[in-house]
Amino acid sequence: MGGSSKSGPRAGRRDGVVAPADLSAAPGYGARRLYQAYLAAWNRHVDSVLTGPQFAVLSAVRAYPGYDQTALAHAVALDTSTMADVCRRLEKRGLIARGPAPHDARAKVLTLTEEGVVAFREVTRRTRKLDRVLLADCPPERREGLAELLNELGAAWEAVAERREI
Repeated sequence: MGGSSKSGPRAGRRDGVVAPADLSAAPGYGARRLYQAYLAAWNRHVDSVLTGPQFAVLSAVRAYPGYDQTALAHAVALDTSTMADVCRRLEKRGLIARGPAPHDARAKVLTLTEEGVVAFREVTRRTRKLDRVLLADCPPERREGLAELLNELGAAWEAVAERREI
């Protein structure tokens, strides 16, 4: 009987199937898997509406009130078009205010609204709790360096992405 690859005793089964060794050895696979797991945990335990990039923008605006969105885009690892979209969404929700920059009317400076301050505090509380749970299985002496290592890898991988050739 000529059946498709989807028929037979293993069709639809997921138990016992793991990533091939060459895939699980690839750093990009591990990074994607880590990020997917983080997104799922964020959505369930932190906020299903406010995204991680939106939270990053709120954090940067809190830290640097009155800076323009182009300057803050780099700080939160967003390209300028994504940053503009995130800022529009946050402004629509009443979490940030955007206004013209004193030095350039085309630039938009950002500040948190009162509602944005309240939202940021609450989401930060839940984020820190998630961070503690995510790192619970990591030995205490390695926790501090882990974020530093991830950020160093991010910077290095961004540099590779900017190269013309590898």
